[in-house]
Amino acid sequence: MRREKFVFNPRTLKYDGLGRPLNFTLLKAFGFLCAAVLTGLVFTAVVHRYFPSPGERMLMQELEIAKAENEALATEYADLSEVVSHLHDRSNNTVRLALRMEPVDDDVFLGGKGGHDAYEDLRSFPNVGSEMADLRARVDQLRYQIDLHSRSIDEVADIALRKEDMLASIPSIKPIRDDQFTRKMENLSGFGFRIHPTLGVNKMHYGIDFNCRKGTEIQASGKGVVESAGQHAGYGNCVVIDHGYGFKSRYAHMSSIKVKKGQKVDRGHLLGLVGSTGQSTGDHLHYEIEKDGERVDPIQYCYDGLTTEEYRELVTASRQMNMSFDE
Repeated sequence: MRREKFVFNPRTLKYDGLGRPLNFTLLKAFGFLCAAVLTGLVFTAVVHRYFPSPGERMLMQELEIAKAENEALATEYADLSEVVSHLHDRSNNTVRLALRMEPVDDDVFLGGKGGHDAYEDLRSFPNVGSEMADLRARVDQLRYQIDLHSRSIDEVADIALRKEDMLASIPSIKPIRDDQFTRKMENLSGFGFRIHPTLGVNKMHYGIDFNCRKGTEIQASGKGVVESAGQHAGYGNCVVIDHGYGFKSRYAHMSSIKVKKGQKVDRGHLLGLVGSTGQSTGDHLHYEIEKDGERVDPIQYCYDGLTTEEYRELVTASRQMNMSFDE
């Protein structure tokens, strides 16, 4: 215990207690004040750390929800990315390959790498900034890949439609149906040098002669437009079809014609009936194919609907050195 000090007062002739100095009192008061402030700060920090305010609690809940949503979106992105990648591989390895189209380069599909970080602003956010930037980058890449694949599909569809039209147009079936014609040797006279029926010498024959009875139906060998239908010197009643893509077909010596110039026809369309008009020695169909203005062997375009063996028989019959039915 601190002992109190006394001093004699000559005016009052008494001993008075000696008081503490003013600076000591002020220092003591300042010490108490600092201790109170420090205690308040510590208390405030503890309260804020372990007892967040309602606003802070709401922000923390929203942050947790955002993190969960971010994880869900990342999972969904991974699934969608796998689907798009599968579609890319399927398009390159099947569809584009079948249509003989150049595949989409994998580097182009994956997009460019490096360069300026377009998501720098997002990365500046604390806690989730990096995750947000990475997810945004992956989503933008997926959007780019989907757009690229969409344009690839449009290109494939356009090529496929043109291929479909081309396949439907190019002559590919016999002008006489199987049920009205047999592939016996004597019923065919093919492309190449053949014996002229009246001169008895070898002469170039620019088509195939199908020996059929009069009135047998003649069908278009491919889709196209009737370029001409009527009398042609030497060919008699004749129909010429322009199939496009450099192809034309000619059907000669008909007894009657069933189409008109400018008419659109599909493969298998009835063109007319077999006859013996023009320079002909008997009822038959003379059939020619032109490719880019040059007459070619029609047997190359009579394969559709035939087995390999049937087509081989037809080729063998057409190549026999026999007499043509045209003069």
